[in-house]
Amino acid sequence: MIGKSACVTWKVDESKLACVVGSGELRVLATPMMLAAMEQAASQLLSQFLEKGQTSVGTHLDVSHSAATPEGMEFTAKATITAHEGRRVEFEVSAQDETGEIGRGTHTRFIVDAERFQAKADTKREGGQK
Repeated sequence: MIGKSACVTWKVDESKLACVVGSGELRVLATPMMLAAMEQAASQLLSQFLEKGQTSVGTHLDVSHSAATPEGMEFTAKATITAHEGRRVEFEVSAQDETGEIGRGTHTRFIVDAERFQAKADTKREGGQK
């Protein structure tokens, strides 16, 4: 598992712009969308190692967004597994567009039982847990 990588490529369309998602006023890739692509790469990578009924949840991101990507350009987010201990999996994440690196950092995910995790969240919504 350690050392395995996966990538996802997204086009910066209207739905991914800072001015649309509320993270700024410019027509450039929104930081939350770059982070979402990084999480997607990590989640998809980890899913191939999970047992039936398991999923993973993101618990921590520590990422710098170092360069703007304009509307219409594609970018690629990459996740590489760097550590695995019990249910905790650590990733190095990065993103680049056609001109070079736009972001880099680390991400943590935990492996959970999907049904049990969802039931706990539903109970919380219904006021059964504070």
